[in-house]
Amino acid sequence: MTLARLMASTPLHVAVGVAAMGGWAAFANAAHGPRAMLLAALVQGAISGLLTLGLKRSVDWMRPRLRRLLGYWVPPLAAICGSALLLVTAHLAAGTPEVGHTVAVPLAVSLCYIFAYNILRQHRAGRTWNG
Repeated sequence: MTLARLMASTPLHVAVGVAAMGGWAAFANAAHGPRAMLLAALVQGAISGLLTLGLKRSVDWMRPRLRRLLGYWVPPLAAICGSALLLVTAHLAAGTPEVGHTVAVPLAVSLCYIFAYNILRQHRAGRTWNG
């Protein structure tokens, strides 16, 4: 498998998201004991995997429906707002002790990822900031 195909692999993106963000959630909740660490890691890992798929699909659906500058900003901002709502709600429901710390890094990474993904897709489609 070539590096380009590997980097475009959705299963790889999902697996990395699950491992990295689940690991972060465990670290962010380490002061609360192994049970809290494991629960936060499982919740975050599962949601990160789903969000990786959902972010790409929602942005891909919105992008062609918006013109010009709106196509660059609205899809990733809408996707990240939905992600934030889902993450905070799930962690509150699960009783994660450090909700703010737990979701801060995944949201920052998701925001960077989805903006970069959207911009690259816009350019690949030949769309410009004002065209």
